[in-house]
Amino acid sequence: MATAHAPASVRKVKSLSTAPGTKESKGLGREIWALIGGGIVAAVLWGIAGLEFAGTLNLELRPGEGTGTNPAIDFFVLGLLCFIAPYGFTMTAKLRRIAKIEERLPDFLRDVAEAGRFGMTLPDAIVVASTGRYGLLTDEIKKMASQIEWGVPVATALRLFEERVPTPLVQRVVSIVTRANEAGGNVADVLTMVAHDTRETQLAAQARQISMLTYVTVIYIAFFVFLVTIYIMAAVFLPQMITAGQGVASSSLSSSGGVSLQFQFVPVLFIAFMVAVIVHAVGDGVMAGVLYNGRIAEGLQHATIMLAVGWLMMRFVVPILVVPGGS
Repeated sequence: MATAHAPASVRKVKSLSTAPGTKESKGLGREIWALIGGGIVAAVLWGIAGLEFAGTLNLELRPGEGTGTNPAIDFFVLGLLCFIAPYGFTMTAKLRRIAKIEERLPDFLRDVAEAGRFGMTLPDAIVVASTGRYGLLTDEIKKMASQIEWGVPVATALRLFEERVPTPLVQRVVSIVTRANEAGGNVADVLTMVAHDTRETQLAAQARQISMLTYVTVIYIAFFVFLVTIYIMAAVFLPQMITAGQGVASSSLSSSGGVSLQFQFVPVLFIAFMVAVIVHAVGDGVMAGVLYNGRIAEGLQHATIMLAVGWLMMRFVVPILVVPGGS
């Protein structure tokens, strides 16, 4: 009630100090909602996969197969894609947005330092520097400047900025700037050193990503080579194996018990290939993301791409192996 009847300036300060995007107002992030929604859809598809495997349902993504292992694997893979794809892409988009915000942070710190060298206090320097253009960082700087203009202490404004962009780099910068301002002295020199150190950290991270890009490329090449190898085996080698097994089974060698070839188990080998593709897609994708930037969310994005391509190729490009007269 007190807030409702407070002056407009007081209400403005309170609204700015809990601006959209802070921990007090945002609740669950979009990536968490994507994970929850994807998990619900995945659970439904996995339930359908279990019913397909048990023979209760007869939903076919590839006509003419009927119930059994292949349709069950189809719905299992679709459920896995629904589980990892929304969270992976949403979280990756958030992390890339934060990275773009951090990219212009050294420029902002240098501008604040230059304003401080003209005798301005840290709050005044932040307000003056907020008129510049810093890409995606501009909106966050304008929020911080507006908070300062409406009476929010500079330490609180910096803390709220840290909550909106909760990364180790921003947390370290805010901590150093806040302590330097509280200690007094020449804050401009501290800001210059922090800007230089931040830029060096970003350059080191970019150099690491460039060097790791080679390994990510190798992972993709190895995965697609694996798919091509499976296609060649399913299209050339395994059909010949079935033909040879039928020939041996109808010959006198098989009737005398001298030679036998268990070619009827070849379709089971195809299922093993499908399982191997699923495991490789998820494992290699997560590894690629961790190698590139040290984050599993980026790996889930790679895993989604590999799993979708691998499943589509195995189910709609690689020929199905059928043993004549087999079950």
